[in-house]
Amino acid sequence: QVQLVESGGGLVQAGGSLRLSCAASGRTFSGYTMAWFRQAPGKERQFVARISGSGSRPLYADSVKGRFTISRDNAKNTVYLQMNSLKPEDTAVYYCTAGGVVAGIVPTSYQYWGQGTQVTVSA
Repeated sequence: QVQLVESGGGLVQAGGSLRLSCAASGRTFSGYTMAWFRQAPGKERQFVARISGSGSRPLYADSVKGRFTISRDNAKNTVYLQMNSLKPEDTAVYYCTAGGVVAGIVPTSYQYWGQGTQVTVSA
């Protein structure tokens, strides 16, 4: 079993930046595909970014491409989401998740989820 704890959310003005962190338990962190999803009130949970165990294959939703960067530090069992040029429409609860090598861009393909961290972007 994997435990995931997100941190780094908060309130920021449009155009600002935040870095989210997700700390994972276990000794096999590098074997997991890691991803970030987000969910705004009244909306479906939405794919944001994914990264392979080695960090070599990042994938982004079109809505965040060029603004967000996913990365990982396997020595620290941590995955990050650097969010730049934030927009009000980025406001959501952001969730860290872990899955196997076949995990894709739908939430049901992931096995473990964190509690989420709130990101609010003001106009």
